[in-house]
Amino acid sequence: MPEILVVEDDQTLNRLICDQLARHGHSVYGSRSLAEMQAYLNAHEPSLVLLDARLPDGNALERIPELAEEYPIVVLTAFASVADAVEAMKAGAVDYLAKPVRMDELLISVDRALSQAALARDHHFCKRQLAARRGAKNGGGLVGHSAVLRRVQETIRAVAPEDITVLIHGESGTGKELVAQSIHQHSPRSERNFVVVDCCTLQKDLFESELFGHEKGAFTGADRQKKGLIEAAEGGTLFLDEIGEIDEAAQAKLLRLLETGQYRRLGGTRMLKADVRIVAATNRDLEAMARTGEFRADLYYRLSAFVLAVPPLRERREDIPVLAEHFLRNHDFSCRVSKQWTQQAIRKLVAYEWPGNVRELRNVVERAIILSRDSRKIRPEHIVFGTREPEHPGAVRLVFEHQPTLEEIEARYLADLLERYSGHRSKVAEVMGVSERSVYRMIRKYGLETLSRPKAASS
Repeated sequence: MPEILVVEDDQTLNRLICDQLARHGHSVYGSRSLAEMQAYLNAHEPSLVLLDARLPDGNALERIPELAEEYPIVVLTAFASVADAVEAMKAGAVDYLAKPVRMDELLISVDRALSQAALARDHHFCKRQLAARRGAKNGGGLVGHSAVLRRVQETIRAVAPEDITVLIHGESGTGKELVAQSIHQHSPRSERNFVVVDCCTLQKDLFESELFGHEKGAFTGADRQKKGLIEAAEGGTLFLDEIGEIDEAAQAKLLRLLETGQYRRLGGTRMLKADVRIVAATNRDLEAMARTGEFRADLYYRLSAFVLAVPPLRERREDIPVLAEHFLRNHDFSCRVSKQWTQQAIRKLVAYEWPGNVRELRNVVERAIILSRDSRKIRPEHIVFGTREPEHPGAVRLVFEHQPTLEEIEARYLADLLERYSGHRSKVAEVMGVSERSVYRMIRKYGLETLSRPKAASS
């Protein structure tokens, strides 16, 4: 049932309008001032606002631009001047009625405004669906229309057909894996597998076995032959994520693979030919690491046959509303109500610096969906960036703006520990009583990669 807010200071007229609308099947609430109106809007979401232009506590016309972003507005006034009508309609009102108001005209105006609002919602939904299809078709999963993102997409289309090694560089959370997938999808290998190797989570002593496979009896517990990820990617693309994290021994074996195109299973003697395209990604400066000896220079030059830089989200701010809408559309679960962003909420998202980039934005959107509960609108107060009070020595203090979920508590606790121990995952793992691999997975889950490096290394 449509809910209508009537804001009219004349008590008799207010009651008359409310009674008429209630008889026609509407849920109606009457208020007599801007203050009463705001108190109601803080707790409710009407389908329509009937607004008297002149109220005891202010000029309601000045509030129309803000209100019209969220609700259809029909203005009522005793001052039926052309100037007032023009001002109201320019400000965003959908209709304008002069007092004394005829009830038949009022009902027609209300029905028209509600119908227009419903059509606008349908149009908005169709635009969202069309944007999703266009994004999936043209961007390979990369969402946005900024000039800088278009350049990335053009580079992908240029390099994808060439069967060369690609090194993708970008901050954590920028979507490097999506770029790698897009390269694969636009390549002649697109019909074959795209296999991800997460170099951070592979234990050092298992890297060779996972990548190259092993023969039966190669080591204790190897009771049967196992094919490696290279064979799983046969004819397709092998994506080496966070390549800067592998140790010196693994670097040497990977270099041999890139130089010869051949490899041996662990414990084996027969050379196998690798028919895969290598795409690697890192958020570290591999060139600087190669100069200091932290990373093999010869491997770096092999990997960097073509380097593709992925921009941070703060350099493509015009994509933030598109991405926020994309994540909202794909996580709204089609339950309860179809949600929309308010303009104030979008402005808050665009103004933020996004140190965790697109992954952080996705997390913020999912949190906003939960915090907005059954509301149709996602407002600025539903957007939580996880700001914390300054850390006090001797204790980890968690600060929340609302009743937190267990996941939010875990994320905040992890962020505090990473900050305290300068990003050293091994120390954080020791304090939390879990493995370093578990800490890394939690860091990825909560988009905290920017905190997971020692401060000295990132300066």
